[in-house]
This record gives sequence, structure tokens and C-alpha cells, in this order.
Amino acid sequence: MLDLSRIHSQKLATVPFKWAVIDKLYSAADAKALSQSYPQDNLKTVIGNDGEKGYRYQVRSLIHMGAEGITNIDRLSFAWRALAADLLDPGYRHAMSSLTGLALANAPMEVNLFHYGPGAWLGPHLDLKEKIMTHVLYFNEDWSKSSGGCLNILRSGDATDIEATILPVVENSVVLVRSESSWHSVSRVVANQQMSRRSVNVIFHAPGSISTMWPPGDVPVLGGLTRDAAET
Repeated sequence: MLDLSRIHSQKLATVPFKWAVIDKLYSAADAKALSQSYPQDNLKTVIGNDGEKGYRYQVRSLIHMGAEGITNIDRLSFAWRALAADLLDPGYRHAMSSLTGLALANAPMEVNLFHYGPGAWLGPHLDLKEKIMTHVLYFNEDWSKSSGGCLNILRSGDATDIEATILPVVENSVVLVRSESSWHSVSRVVANQQMSRRSVNVIFHAPGSISTMWPPGDVPVLGGLTRDAAET
């Protein structure tokens, strides 16, 4: 499923921090299959605003923190089972280590997928210190910049200080190496957007980290895609 040569052949940008866009990770047929069977089950709704960033989204686990298996695999399409298996394969971890120069062999990996509906956004922020690096993969077949939901690479904590903007379309993915200058944001999804913004975050954590998305003892209410995040 994943064309790891696309990762191995990429180079990190160093301005304003270490990051990279990696496109064409799958064949056209696989990209279509992944987009059209994007999971809409076992979703938890998350709403909040911590002053730095506001958010309302639905999230599903694909691979729990440090797990060797796929979450709720029986509800996934063949394409999604194949993608998850590739993310668990040592070859993917090696490719990410080669790209970033980071020692990821013992870094716990967590993979979650997200639906962002109208009004969802993320203000300028740095990722938590325990997140060594993040690989964000997108799964919308079509998307325009005017719809919002775009990842902005920032030169500072100022939302207007934009170095680059990446559309959340299926041929795109972005690698972010966490640092004290790795500012980024997601522009607000417009109110009349009818399809949710769809992404997967692959996060490599420092050893000993605990999942903030699925903390121990959490008993979330899971359900299907809600209307405010779905195609209407």
C-alpha cells in the first residue's frame, strides 16, 4: 500500500523548522479505495478550547499507543487493513527514521483518524513535548483552500505568519518534527462545508508516554459519524 521509496527520497525542509510534504504515497487506485472507505465507526466526539487552540472533531483509533495490532479491524475495509499493516511494519518506522534522523526504533507509535466538521480549527501551537514527530496523512478526494481545513506551517506563533499551506487531499501528507519552533495551525473549516476534513495522525512518542487521546481508564462513548462532521 505505502510506497516507502517516496519517504526515502524526500528531504526535510529546515525553515522554519524540520518538516516535509510527501505526496503520492499510494497508487491512484489505492488512494481512491482509501478515500471512499474512510472509517466512520467507533468515533469519539472531542470538543474544547484551551485558549491556544479550539477544536471539535470526531476521532477513531487505528492503532493504540504501542500496540502491535489494529483497532477494531473487523470494521475496516481491505484498503484500510492494508494501510494499517504497513504502518505497523518495521519498514515504515525505518523510513521515518531515515528521513528525520531520529532514533524511532523504541518510540511508541499511536495512529488515530479524524473527522473535522464545519467550524473546526486548530490555532497556532506546538505539539506536546512527548511527541517526537508526527506524520499527517489526508484522505479527501477533493478540497479547496477556500473551504478551510488546511495545514499552515508557521514561522512563529502568529497565525498570519505563514510559510506554507497544505491542502488535505489524499495525495498529500506532511511530516512535522517537534521542536520549540515547530508552530503550525489548521484554518477553520467553513460553515457550509458538506464533507468532513479527513486525516490520520501517525505519532511517534518518547518512551514512557501515555496517550492523551485514549488515556488509561477512559471509557468513551463511541458511535458513528455525526451530521455536523458528515456529508449532508
